[in-house]
Amino acid sequence: RGTSTFDGLSIAWSILEYISKNIKAKTLFATHYHELTELEHVLKNVVNLKIQIEEYKDDIIFLRKIIKGKSDKSYGIEVAKLAGLPPVIIKRAKELLNKIEEKEFTKNDKNSNNIQTISENQMDFNKVKELRFIEEIVDVDIHNLTPLQAMDKLNSLIEKAKTIGGE
Repeated sequence: RGTSTFDGLSIAWSILEYISKNIKAKTLFATHYHELTELEHVLKNVVNLKIQIEEYKDDIIFLRKIIKGKSDKSYGIEVAKLAGLPPVIIKRAKELLNKIEEKEFTKNDKNSNNIQTISENQMDFNKVKELRFIEEIVDVDIHNLTPLQAMDKLNSLIEKAKTIGGE
């Protein structure tokens, strides 16, 4: 099954807290878990930084400048597009993301200073499958695949998209 979003978030959160409270070393901590950006308000030595971007139509342009703050939104699908995933995959990922974002998946965690976390219990099985599929797409590291491995991975993703989409 691998690591779920919630396992990964919990592990990353714990590591960040441990480094901040115990090691106290200057650390660059890159993450896809937007929930972790709220720790800036909880841990006094945590500062959010982001890469400045410019949005142009449906594209993003990385300006190669680091600035203070947290990203206002996720750019995973745009990055997948930049990575060369086929338009059919990008289109379906956008559809799935819109469906997922229409639902409310947040719940206050009383033990984390009201930082919002996603509750897996609120999602039905299909939504979990869709989320995991999107994670799988975003996690593809095309720079470490041979052309044959990339083609196999793409074929696997297309077949999986067909089963998830009900085709």
